[in-house]
Amino acid sequence: MGQVRALSVRAERQVLRLRTRLGRRTITRHLDALAVALQVKGWRFTKLYRPEEFPTPLPMLWVHAGIAKEIGVVVSVRATAGGTWGYYEALRGRQGYLCPCGDAKSAAEHIDLFLKHQMFPGTW
Repeated sequence: MGQVRALSVRAERQVLRLRTRLGRRTITRHLDALAVALQVKGWRFTKLYRPEEFPTPLPMLWVHAGIAKEIGVVVSVRATAGGTWGYYEALRGRQGYLCPCGDAKSAAEHIDLFLKHQMFPGTW
């Protein structure tokens, strides 16, 4: 029974990877919405979308403080179970889940708190 479960977990991971690879337009749309919500909060960002300039397999959004560029996070979007999408900290992969896509305003709030904590560790 355990082997069947392990096989289904591996199959689900493969399906999620495939959906993520094929969903470039969806990923870009979610990252654009997040960029707008983060701009309202005063964060700077760099869109790493163009494959000819940034040859990465997935579109990413680098969110940072304008003055201190070492304070920041690279956000990606990945497919999640149930046909949904989620924002992830790109450097941590699937373990870097931040929040679900769909409500860019609450995602921006979550990332805002995360970055403020990086800048001022006593504020969490």
